[in-house]
Amino acid sequence: MIKTFLNDESGAVTVDWVVLTAAIVGLGIAVLTSVGGGTTTLAGKISGSLADGSVRTLDGLDSAF
Repeated sequence: MIKTFLNDESGAVTVDWVVLTAAIVGLGIAVLTSVGGGTTTLAGKISGSLADGSVRTLDGLDSAF
């Protein structure tokens, strides 16, 4: 019975898939961590540009509608 258990390799494929999935998840987390700081900085710059901007109106344009 113990020899049969030790020679059984039916779970080996499952272990391979679990390791591969963990590697993909780890890579995804690493990418999100490295890109996250740049995205936050870019969003802050865009927000500052929009806050400093102004909207100009065209005189006489609204009378045409």
